Amino acid sequence: MEQVNWGIIGLGNIALKFSENLVKHKNSRLFAIASKDKSKLDRFQNQFSINSKKCFSNYEDLIDCKELDIIYIALPNALHFEWVKECINRKKNVLVEKPATLNYSQAKTINTLLEKKPVLFAEAMQYRYLPQTQKVINLLRDNTIGDLVSINSSFGSNLLSKKNIFGFEKEKKINIENRLFNKNLGGGAILDLGCYPVSFSILIAALQNADYEKIKINNKVVNKGAYEVDIDASLEIEFDTKFKAFISTSFKKDLGKKTEIIGKKGKITIEDTWHGGHSVTTLIEGVKKDLFINFEKNAYSYQIEAIEKMIIENKKVLDFPGMTIKDTLTNMKILDMWKNEHE
Repeated sequence: MEQVNWGIIGLGNIALKFSENLVKHKNSRLFAIASKDKSKLDRFQNQFSINSKKCFSNYEDLIDCKELDIIYIALPNALHFEWVKECINRKKNVLVEKPATLNYSQAKTINTLLEKKPVLFAEAMQYRYLPQTQKVINLLRDNTIGDLVSINSSFGSNLLSKKNIFGFEKEKKINIENRLFNKNLGGGAILDLGCYPVSFSILIAALQNADYEKIKINNKVVNKGAYEVDIDASLEIEFDTKFKAFISTSFKKDLGKKTEIIGKKGKITIEDTWHGGHSVTTLIEGVKKDLFINFEKNAYSYQIEAIEKMIIENKKVLDFPGMTIKDTLTNMKILDMWKNEHE
């Protein structure tokens, strides 16, 4: 195989950004698209010069397209599970936007399907393919900061208020039908943003060969305010290696995208964990050092490059540090425990 044919289901803003980067890759081609919105179909067809016969108004027709090598699902959260299942049942490789499912039960169902019909399954945690992530992994493997103690990781942005011309905070009018605030559409800060730092803690714990079955959840905080979904939340994850993760997420606070990994000899700081940057900082025995990262592409491109390589090599399980189904299962298990008020 010289070129990977991609199909996309769901043509929102994320799919547009993905496509703009996909067409820059000589080993990939945007071959087919599907949307129930004709205006979006027309826009993508014109912008990316897609054959009109490969522009579908229903998702099943795209999945059944024999020429496709992989399907990218960029639908709202609540629709991921249904269409991931359809792709696997039709033996199509699939990349699905985060979170892959709404809960742990759905993730287990996907895992069962993959055992029966092995295809490449990937959850779109793009940060895992960034050069800075690989740099951090190498530093940790080299024991640069000593035995790992903890990780502090956050992802949050203030969506609920804004400053007026006098500098005072003013509440925004929130549309509760918006997917971010709609429980039935898989809304809430934990699923939308919290899935990132939780998955990063799993990645770092994997370097210690942590047993995912022995995870403990402590000091859980979930604030819904006046909404049906969580808008501000935090928790502590304790792995069997005694490594701890302190996680926070929010729709009401500008928490940023920072991560600190702390070891017995020092710490590693990543300022933008999720979108990438040109450096990470180490602080070892009081000596601070900025380490340059060769960051040539954006997160979409690094992810596409990694996935297309897997397809060309006909692999069915992602290479580390890609987000495997095992990682997805663990991530959703923790997110479930975090969201569940009775845990």
